[in-house]
Order: sequence, then C-alpha cells, then structure tokens
Amino acid sequence: MAPSAAVFYLIPGLGADERVFQFLRLPGAVHVLRWLPPQTLREPLTHYAARLAAAVPEEQMCWLVGVSFGGILALEVAQLRPLARVVLVSSFAGPGELPWVAGLARATGLHRLLPPQLLPRLPRVAQWFFGVKKESEYRLLRQILRDTDPDFTRWAIAQLVQWPGRPGAPVVRIHGTADRLLPAGPMHSQHRLPGGHLIIVSQAAEISRILTRLAAEAAPPPIS
Repeated sequence: MAPSAAVFYLIPGLGADERVFQFLRLPGAVHVLRWLPPQTLREPLTHYAARLAAAVPEEQMCWLVGVSFGGILALEVAQLRPLARVVLVSSFAGPGELPWVAGLARATGLHRLLPPQLLPRLPRVAQWFFGVKKESEYRLLRQILRDTDPDFTRWAIAQLVQWPGRPGAPVVRIHGTADRLLPAGPMHSQHRLPGGHLIIVSQAAEISRILTRLAAEAAPPPIS
C-alpha cells in the first residue's frame, strides 16, 4: 500500500492571496487558507488563528506553509494542530528578528500613525522593499497592494509588531538572501535563496523542489 499523499495548507502574506502561490508545483493536495476579516480591530491573534485553523482537520498530518505575515499564522495554527509541520517562507519566528523600526513601533505605537494605504500609493517604493526586479512580478505586487483591505492591514500590522513569537517551535525556514523587509531572516534559515521578500514568486521552482523533498522525506514507508 502506498503512503498517503502530502497535504499542504498555504497561508499568504499580509493582504496577499492565492496569486502568490500560482507558480508553485507541489505533490498531493494543496489548499490556500484565505484571510478572514478580523471580527474587530482588537481581535487577538490567537483567536483569529483558531478561526483560521477550522479549515485544517485536527487528525490530519499536513504542512503549513506561511509566507511573511502568513508565517506567524502558520506558527499559531500549529499550536492547535499538533500533527502539522511548519515551513516559513520570508518570515520570522520572534520579534528579535524584526528590523529596529518594528521595535520602535512596538514601543511607541508609531504604526498606528501610518496610513495603511501608503504602500499601494507608492508602488515603486514597495517594489524596492520587496526586491522585485521582473516587470511581471512588479505587476503582480502592484495588483496585490491595490486589492489589500486597509482595515485588515491595520489589524495585521498591529498584531505583527506586538507578537511575542514562537522562537522554540520546530520549523523549516526558507528566506531570500537580499530580503530588505526581514534582513535577519537568512541567518535563521536552512534554505537561503537568491532574491528579496517575494521569493515565493521569483524562486517558486526551487521552493517547490524544497517542499516536495520535505514531504517525501517525512512520508511514512509503504505498508507491504
């Protein structure tokens, strides 16, 4: 009897959706955990993660692949789904890995003063921060920024800067060596790929190979 196929649950980054995963080629079943509207701007991250986890069966062995802010949710969902294994792509496991400006925002509440529509209005600035070089990737980034809900962005940024982290959680990490948003990421990652914060698009083929290999290595042996 063949081993059961891998199951992947993909969680996109802040405000993004399934478009960032369009170039992945993975074995088995692939599901995108789409963002839910926060119930209020004060909804705790753990409460939100529990709502997101409702789409993941408790008894299912699976992979939670979180990109950027989605990595935070992958780690929180994994607290509720002990059979899940976590892969962080362009993400982080604790506040100590964030740039100094995030620490400043955490201490002062500076993030509350920044309009969530700022990056959509400055797409070329966003292009630099995300390390996007190809015009096709820039168009995708611009579309995602344009479609991002400001209320969700405001809630997510507040959760991001206040998150205490899960530094001891067992995870596999994939990070771009030129990531300007999370520059500390490569030193904590097992897989360092050329590129910026949007390697889920620019390095989709290599990330697909890494995830496929991880799934194959974790698969139980066939029962004869």
